[in-house]
Amino acid sequence: MTRFCSIFSQLLQLFSRHDFEKAVKATRAERHARGFRSWDQFVAMLFCQLGRAHSLREICGGLASCEGRLAHLGAKVPAKSTLAYANEHRPHELFKGMFYQLLERCQAIAPPKKFRFKNKLLSLDATVIRVCVEIFDWAKFQRTKGAIKLHFTLDHDGYLPTIMVMTQGNRSEMAVAHRWKFAPGTVLVFDKAYNSMDWLWELTQSGVFFVTRLRAAIEYRVVERRKVPQNRRIISDRLIRFTGQIGRRKYPDPLRVVVIETEQGERLEFLTNHLEWGASTIAAIYKDRWQIELFFKAIKQNLKIKTFVGTSVNALLIQIWTALIAILILKYLQIRSSFGWSLSNLVALLRMNLFVYRDLWSWLNDPFKGPPIPTVPVQGDFDFG
Repeated sequence: MTRFCSIFSQLLQLFSRHDFEKAVKATRAERHARGFRSWDQFVAMLFCQLGRAHSLREICGGLASCEGRLAHLGAKVPAKSTLAYANEHRPHELFKGMFYQLLERCQAIAPPKKFRFKNKLLSLDATVIRVCVEIFDWAKFQRTKGAIKLHFTLDHDGYLPTIMVMTQGNRSEMAVAHRWKFAPGTVLVFDKAYNSMDWLWELTQSGVFFVTRLRAAIEYRVVERRKVPQNRRIISDRLIRFTGQIGRRKYPDPLRVVVIETEQGERLEFLTNHLEWGASTIAAIYKDRWQIELFFKAIKQNLKIKTFVGTSVNALLIQIWTALIAILILKYLQIRSSFGWSLSNLVALLRMNLFVYRDLWSWLNDPFKGPPIPTVPVQGDFDFG
């Protein structure tokens, strides 16, 4: 009979221990360490996410209750104080490196986006996570409130997160977006928060396309009206030039405005610098931007990212990077599985079976089928003749 280690152990096999130890040396994560390895810390924090442990006590207690099964993980149960100290002082860049290693593996098998064009399609957005300002005094947002802001780009090939920057809650999206560089030909889709004329012109000069919402206060004149497709809810398709003093100076080239009517009767105006694609394609691109909102909802509802087991900046970053690693694991399992998993069902059932000794991939493809019953050899009759 084939024997398997726990499902949690098989998930950890997605990470190369050789590459992990190289990252430990590169980040000097175990400098002055005495017995508690970075791999033990990584296993504990990943258990925090997949096992949905709410505190250091639950992390260490949950692992200790399964100590007989930790041998397959190559890890030891940490003390609460030891794990807290490691989260506060060991560099979060180690977890960041593990995230990007797993991201490369996910991108290699990710299904393509639903659009026919070959350009890379990325969504940009940010989400705010409220924290207690009395505990996280470094994350001041308002006088009596604290918050941190996560700035993301989402790759529509497999809907995978590719870039993450964490700032204080009062940091603007544009301040972060100006630091990012994108390859020519990339298509960016974002909401009105990124509608800076300077940045839109910078994108155009870099050969990057964008699709966004048109602000109502922008002044422009129509230079060309295009024929719109029938029965696609497209109201108009026009080329425009800005007429306001600031808009004309900062963005002198023509742009395109596509106006649609939703099923609820709402009129939406999309602004883009791509002048060739069909109007329905432009509308569909912006509609697909909703996937980044669903991504934010998924990580907040299914992973440990709204409350934290440490209060320092480094501990918080470690927990967020571990949550992103966990979401990549779930995405990887979704892609590899032949079963129609939703993300919420997958993380719930995975949590219940973390330390079950079964083949991960057979369970993933048929989760409600019981494991094979071991066969016991039948003892032969004694012959005393």
